[in-house]
Amino acid sequence: MSTKEQRTTDDESIDPEELLPEHSVLKLQEYLAMQDAIGNETRFRILYALKQQGEMSANQLKESLGMRPNNLHYHLDKLCDVGLVQNRKQNTPDSDGLFSYYVASGMGKAILEHGVEELMRREREFKDRYSS
Repeated sequence: MSTKEQRTTDDESIDPEELLPEHSVLKLQEYLAMQDAIGNETRFRILYALKQQGEMSANQLKESLGMRPNNLHYHLDKLCDVGLVQNRKQNTPDSDGLFSYYVASGMGKAILEHGVEELMRREREFKDRYSS
């Protein structure tokens, strides 16, 4: 039996789209776009700050991360485009305009918790376990 035939007869498929639920809200390409976005260190840091701090204005993010506004907005737009960050606007009673702030979406929080953060935790546990 060839390797290809063997793979298709086993329970595990080699087609990653088969991991998606039958009526998935997102397509494989959309999940990959999220992974691509979070693979950029600047966007990772922005998403991490939003997950840790909660909602933040662009100015708060700029100050917290030490970024230039145009660079920050470029990366925020990318994160919003793939659904990892949400831009929310609200009227504030003490100003004449809209207050805009950013928040990590549920998907943004999940991709951190079950992705990069989990890998970092596992590395630390591995080092702790085998360094003594």
